[in-house]
Amino acid sequence: MAISPGSDAAFSGQKPTRSESPRSKKFLLTEEEIFYMNCRAAYLTVFKSSLDNIISKDQLYLALQHAGRNPSQKTINKYWTPQTAKLNFDDFCIILRKEKPTSKAELLKSFKQLDVNDNGSILHTDLYKLLTKKGEKMTREEVNAIINLADVNADGKFDYIKFCKLYMATNEQCLKTALEKLEVDSKLRRQQFGSHMEGSPERDPSPVPKASPRIIRKTDQESFSNKGIYFSEWQGVQSKGCFFLEEDGEIISHQYKMQIAQRSLVYITIKPLNLRKPSPWLSVDTALYILKENESQANLQLLCFTELRNRETFGWTGELGPGIYWLVPSTTGCRLRKEIKPVTEEAQLVYRDETGELFLTQEFRSTLSDIFEVIDLDGNGLLSLEEYNFFELRTSGEKCDEDAWAVCRENFDTKKNELTRQGFMDLNLMEANDREGDPRDLWVTLHSMGYNKALELTEACPFVIDIYADKCKPRIKAVHMEACSGQLEKAICKSVLNKGNAKVMDGYENIIIYTYKRDTWITSVIENKSDNKVIIHINNELSRNCVNNRGLDIFAVEVAPKSTMV
Repeated sequence: MAISPGSDAAFSGQKPTRSESPRSKKFLLTEEEIFYMNCRAAYLTVFKSSLDNIISKDQLYLALQHAGRNPSQKTINKYWTPQTAKLNFDDFCIILRKEKPTSKAELLKSFKQLDVNDNGSILHTDLYKLLTKKGEKMTREEVNAIINLADVNADGKFDYIKFCKLYMATNEQCLKTALEKLEVDSKLRRQQFGSHMEGSPERDPSPVPKASPRIIRKTDQESFSNKGIYFSEWQGVQSKGCFFLEEDGEIISHQYKMQIAQRSLVYITIKPLNLRKPSPWLSVDTALYILKENESQANLQLLCFTELRNRETFGWTGELGPGIYWLVPSTTGCRLRKEIKPVTEEAQLVYRDETGELFLTQEFRSTLSDIFEVIDLDGNGLLSLEEYNFFELRTSGEKCDEDAWAVCRENFDTKKNELTRQGFMDLNLMEANDREGDPRDLWVTLHSMGYNKALELTEACPFVIDIYADKCKPRIKAVHMEACSGQLEKAICKSVLNKGNAKVMDGYENIIIYTYKRDTWITSVIENKSDNKVIIHINNELSRNCVNNRGLDIFAVEVAPKSTMV
């Protein structure tokens, strides 16, 4: 149930008799959670919001210092190249993961190599000569800054033991100050960062992925822009799919299996597929739930979902071990919904020339080309039998067998045993000829694919999934097309219970409302812990600038005993 902050819930039904306290959310922070807390504390010491970008080398240097790093100019230049225009919070976290803070032991070891007398000090002349001539050379100004520190310099000598103590204390104080600022400022503390699942009410003993707030960038148009980090050696794969709106308002979509051969850092994004012209489905919200396949398909463990966002792109990044994972796309249904006013004028699909020969209209050909783009799941410009059968099941409810596919290859343009775009056009033209120009069967196909009478795609949302891994080439395969319910409902419930705020309904301790808020949507889950079914009345009349997936401001839902409902 997608609702807005002004929602008011009321309960009707038999009052529960058993009293239970709400789920406790207090757990010790994991190492990964501490890392992200430190990242955002440092970032928000320099910037007002995690949405602000680093736009200069000086800002990058300052943010890294607040994170307990002391980067050299070479380190800064490594991440801020001549092509870099900006870095964001995600980039900053990746840099911190790569640039580990220097330990006191490492620092002392480095200086001891310069201490020829082994007395804990280095002559200024030797220090200057070594730091500006060897290794990662420092500038004259950088060396002078060290020599001018009064507490660690005397009689022309540099006391590196005192310096190491001062260096570590300063770094710790920077990070401590940043964390204290984050703790005091409640607004900053409420900001959402990273993609780890905070405060899970039930720690699963099985391993979960290490999360990282980073989304892969391919190009400025297709995904998040990136100028400062290098991913050229990463291996990627892409697959397309589509949400389809059924007559009863239910949404179905492709579902996928992903294989990771070895433990890798993985980047996954999903976004609406941009076709030939600006379209309403580009505003449809998309999400991808990632589930781990254990012993069987029925035993799937929710790991995470794509809660990071950059405009229409949603993503997740983290470490995944080897195995099979299910990728289940989701949309709330707030924007993908039935048209309110029907189209009265019907587009022309076919026409005959002076000789009586039948042709497809240009507008229909353009629409078929877009359909081809959507059903070409791997994006290779050809339709395999497997891809074509997703289309056939959607439009006719039947599959094309091997014999029928062989006939298709004999009569229409193919390449490498796969149907070309022209072959797909000719196949539809043949269907029109078989009906002597009657377009009714063509309209059945178009309506099944989400098009209205004006050839506008209004009841479907094509999307594209990108996956990258640093250690192996990921594999993805569309396995079936199903309603966005069942396994998905369980995944959404679990994610909201894990990450949302819990509130016990007044007077009914066994009814708990979990609300998970993001920058553009809110999802609520109702948990009924009682032994009786309950009816929850929802009133959204106080909400402003919002839409919900039910299309009504006031409605009621029935929640079965011992169950949860989105």
